[in-house]
Amino acid sequence: MDKDFRGRRGLRGFSVNRLIPNVLTLAALCSGLTAVRFGLQGEFKLAVIAVIVAAIFDALDGRVARRLGVTSQFGAELDSLSDFLCFGVTPALVLYMSSLKDGGALGWVVTLMFPICSALRLARFNTGLLADTPPPAWTGSYFTGVPAPAGALLALIPLLVSFEIEAVWPRHPLLVGIVLVGVGGLMVSRIPTFSFKKGRIPRHLVLPSLLGAALVMGVIASSPWIGVSLLGLVYLSLIPFSWLAYRKQAAQEMRGGDVVALRSVDTGASGE
Repeated sequence: MDKDFRGRRGLRGFSVNRLIPNVLTLAALCSGLTAVRFGLQGEFKLAVIAVIVAAIFDALDGRVARRLGVTSQFGAELDSLSDFLCFGVTPALVLYMSSLKDGGALGWVVTLMFPICSALRLARFNTGLLADTPPPAWTGSYFTGVPAPAGALLALIPLLVSFEIEAVWPRHPLLVGIVLVGVGGLMVSRIPTFSFKKGRIPRHLVLPSLLGAALVMGVIASSPWIGVSLLGLVYLSLIPFSWLAYRKQAAQEMRGGDVVALRSVDTGASGE
């Protein structure tokens, strides 16, 4: 009796491994909320750093969950809510407090647009996971539109540039508004972008990739604001290549399907 009692699922508790990804997600959520606090205090550099920390935690939680084999629907929903706040609401509020508030009512409308785009993107992503017919495996290498963390980084580039050159013009409401609208449009667009989750580096490119990563880290360490801004611009420049690569793979998939269909028709004809 005692053994059966202790063996009930509700009384066994959860493995620590199952909690680690959720703890990382909550850490990202706390970083996003802390960024709002720094923004309210006018500490915009600290606010941007908090958003970057949230992005690092967000990049880790899903990978850790997959490595440990503890992915769950609860974790996925918590991650979506955290992404909406950290990379949709927080960057918009920080940009509003640093520049868009000088744009009056129009500045607030632009501010509202960004988290709305983030919410629409996340809702589309979540409903895609529930599709009856799963997409081809190769599509896992692409996102539909710019992901929320990358969108937050791109939206904050004018603020990052103002930190480096210590000038006011990058924070002009018109410039910030145009960037925010453009990035929001990329987030809800159907443009395929590299996910970098399932990408593999050829063996002969491993050493150059490590050298390139070291160069990027060196630039970020010496000039963090410019380094992070350049990283965002490099990502932006990769979008046309991701679109071309997606179209190429889609065309190959279509040709492969046509070949299979022709083979099935030939087999049916010979069988008759």
